[in-house]
Amino acid sequence: MKEIKVGLLGFGTVGAGVVEILQKNRSLLERRLGASLRLAQVADLDVSRDRGVTLDPALLTTDANLVVDNPEIDIVVELIGGYMPARSLVLKALAGGKAVVTANKALLALHGREICGESSRHGADIFFEAAVGGGIPLVTSIKENLGANRFHTILGILNGTCNYILTRMTHNGESFDTVLMDAQKKGFAEADPTFDVEGIDTAHKLAVLIGLCFGSLPDFEKIYVEGISRISSVDIEFARQFGYVIKLLAISKWGEDGIEARVHPTMLPTDHPLAAVDGVFNAVEVVGDFVGPVTWIGQGAGREATASAVVGDILQAARNLLAGARQRTAPLGYRAEALESLPIKRMDELVGQFYLRFSVIDRPGVLGKISTILGEKGISIASMIQVKRKAEGKVPVVMMTHQTREADICAALRRIDAEVEICDPSVLIRIENNGRD
Repeated sequence: MKEIKVGLLGFGTVGAGVVEILQKNRSLLERRLGASLRLAQVADLDVSRDRGVTLDPALLTTDANLVVDNPEIDIVVELIGGYMPARSLVLKALAGGKAVVTANKALLALHGREICGESSRHGADIFFEAAVGGGIPLVTSIKENLGANRFHTILGILNGTCNYILTRMTHNGESFDTVLMDAQKKGFAEADPTFDVEGIDTAHKLAVLIGLCFGSLPDFEKIYVEGISRISSVDIEFARQFGYVIKLLAISKWGEDGIEARVHPTMLPTDHPLAAVDGVFNAVEVVGDFVGPVTWIGQGAGREATASAVVGDILQAARNLLAGARQRTAPLGYRAEALESLPIKRMDELVGQFYLRFSVIDRPGVLGKISTILGEKGISIASMIQVKRKAEGKVPVVMMTHQTREADICAALRRIDAEVEICDPSVLIRIENNGRD
């Protein structure tokens, strides 16, 4: 039986999961592939720690370049993460004609164009199913099965940590800080959760989805990113009263004059398919011109789910090598020379609906001042909740707007915060409302 040799860069949680699958399901993989997948070399800075899997010590090295330069290795699996040295190692492997499998969404988000170009130039495949949605088969589905469609909308819950926190806040009424601390204890959140809770991880994944759906690799720095650390249980409860839930959403919409690309807390109607996606699960909805809306839901992270996607990519790479059909499908589903650079619309250009909460001094005329400023900016109120006075001091006033320009709503809030007697800065949460107003 022909043998395909695999080199692994990064022997952490997911790397150990990949080794486990290659060992445990060896005969199954051989039946599917018609060849043997052999792990030929593994590189990690720490080769002594117990990962719960058994490997011949002769396969281990602390020098990743030895794996990439090894002429016997056919497929290089990059699970180091981050930008460097992952970028240089991936580019070197592609330049050497080796197929590459990676789960590195940050690398693809910032250096995707360069990596796709190198893949095309050297006729070397690169696969990255695990980079977006973990075990959910998004990448292959979009670029292969749905390749007949022009896509115009992407909506995604792409970070399990954030979704877990918001789910607990929604169902248990707990505060952000309380749930975050518990998530860290349970291993659902990192010791430094910044990339997750501030939306950066979600933005990396959105950049990759934009490339897959729209054939345009965006300038990552121009994606609007806002996390969930300022979401209050008060706002979650008011959202419930209006018939909404709050999710950290990745949103991109195609337009003739450019694309929207944004990550921020979003209010979704409770009947939206993504509204019921709870816990550490991820979900993505794309809308194509012929297929219409398609939604995937599944485990977006974790050792087993991510390792499953990585090994699935190894199988794809191996099949191409066996068939002599490398580059059968371009990495993003578009030939490298056909990738565009569509402009990203500024947030202040966008039109949408908004949830507003004001913490006002309970005095006559305050609500009138707020209404006057909103009216001067042409902002129409769809509904409002004013909590009855329980004691002297501050009371919340909550409003839902009709369709409004973001520039106008932000200008109005700046005036309200500066000119009206309010106790805390005004709160704004954007609404994704299925086209309803």
